[in-house]
Amino acid sequence: MVVGMTILAAPTLAAEDATRLYAEHCAACHGGDRLGAIGPALLPENLGRLRKAEAEKVIAQGRDATQMPGHADKLSPEQIKVLAEYVYTPLAAVPSWGMAEIKASHVVSVDPAGLPARPQWTTDPLNLFTVVETGDHHVTILDGDSFKPLARFASRFALHGGAKYSPDGRFVYLASRDGWITKYDLYTLQIVAEIRAGVNTRNVAVSHDGRFLMVGNMLPHTLVALDARDLSPLQVIPVVGDEKATSRVSAVYTAPPRSSFVVALKDILEVWEIPYADDAGPVMNGFVHSYEKGLEEGISPGGRFQAIRIRTPDYLDDFFFDRTYERVMGASRDGKKGLVVDLDIKRKIAEIDLPGMPHLGSGIIFRKDGRDYMATPHLKEAVISIIDMETWKTVKRIPTLGPGFFMRSHENTGYAWIDVSMGKEKDAIQIIDLNAMEIARTLRPAPGRTTAHAEFDRSGKHVLISVMEADGELIVFDAERFEVVARMPMKRPVGKYNVFNKINYSSGTSH
Repeated sequence: MVVGMTILAAPTLAAEDATRLYAEHCAACHGGDRLGAIGPALLPENLGRLRKAEAEKVIAQGRDATQMPGHADKLSPEQIKVLAEYVYTPLAAVPSWGMAEIKASHVVSVDPAGLPARPQWTTDPLNLFTVVETGDHHVTILDGDSFKPLARFASRFALHGGAKYSPDGRFVYLASRDGWITKYDLYTLQIVAEIRAGVNTRNVAVSHDGRFLMVGNMLPHTLVALDARDLSPLQVIPVVGDEKATSRVSAVYTAPPRSSFVVALKDILEVWEIPYADDAGPVMNGFVHSYEKGLEEGISPGGRFQAIRIRTPDYLDDFFFDRTYERVMGASRDGKKGLVVDLDIKRKIAEIDLPGMPHLGSGIIFRKDGRDYMATPHLKEAVISIIDMETWKTVKRIPTLGPGFFMRSHENTGYAWIDVSMGKEKDAIQIIDLNAMEIARTLRPAPGRTTAHAEFDRSGKHVLISVMEADGELIVFDAERFEVVARMPMKRPVGKYNVFNKINYSSGTSH
């Protein structure tokens, strides 16, 4: 300010102010230790692709297609700058989380060998739903025939929505944002084992033969292989590229026909494929190599699970596979197009016109006139893109009421259900006629409330919708008449996952 002719500088914010601001505005989502919770870890190691000026913009304005709100109405420009500086300051010591720490966290509550062979209840074991309720950190096991809960139990903090199942549908595996992996027995409705595989974890995949789990971590930059029987740790795989550059894992997927895991990376221009068949060994282009030769050609040595590194022209942190799992569609959350990578010849074979931040992980495949088409929502644009999976051309863009996050269909229906929850009309659910490739109906089952994430039952006759509020609900619809069948109160049910559809890799749901 000005007093006479003397200019007094505004007081600068001290280090303790940065700590206080972080505690007040950031810690609830990103963890008091900055190691991540509902939101990702906020450390220099995790912010490599985000420039400091861009971070200031995110703090002020929020981030599209995420739960990150803007703080410009609460914080001054100087406070925002101080916060950005704070999250780019290295911790005095980032906790290491290697094999010793992982083993020390391992808890087996029930001997897997002593579990009964049959369900201890009477209903269809393949028509169950695992419902993740983040409102009070619980999981509900729902009977998909009666729509009655079989069990409800406390989960680890901030589960990642996607539940994964053993191939027979008996066990469900859950991953929390802070690295805990839980194995739950659906036959006896009890936790079998738990282990902490990382500090900040993205997701977990289950091998199609049911023997292994692969955990993808944001922090540390590792993949962790577990024995599916009791979650015993088998191998920690550092995610390291050329010149010792490391990367966060965006996601890890199972490719059943290939007996492999496929890994999306945030910070390295590569896709990784990790074979898990007993006779796989280190394999590159069909030839078995020694560990030394494999290292020269991009295969990481040092354990049973060896990564084949496939170079890509862009960062691909969102994936979708064709039916054969030979080709993977990828998109960068920062990019304006999609790429198609052939996992056999290990290179890009096509580009796809996909602006508006497509959410490929929520895409579906449907068949029309003898051809496979892929449909995907977009996180920034009010549109659904339809892609011909032979030509990789975008054949139609269907306007919607807003950007959406989830899309679901089923082999026994001609419709796909989408939300528009990333836009202003968060309470709308829209239904697409896949044959006509156009919107057939718009529903508002809970006016004024955020409504999202459709999931079909085993038969495809019913669709479950989440009202994603603290005092939310699940709404069951007749999939042909679009009429409400049942409503169940839930605490912010962010996702529900049908056993049959998941273990059969339904083309209408995420994998």
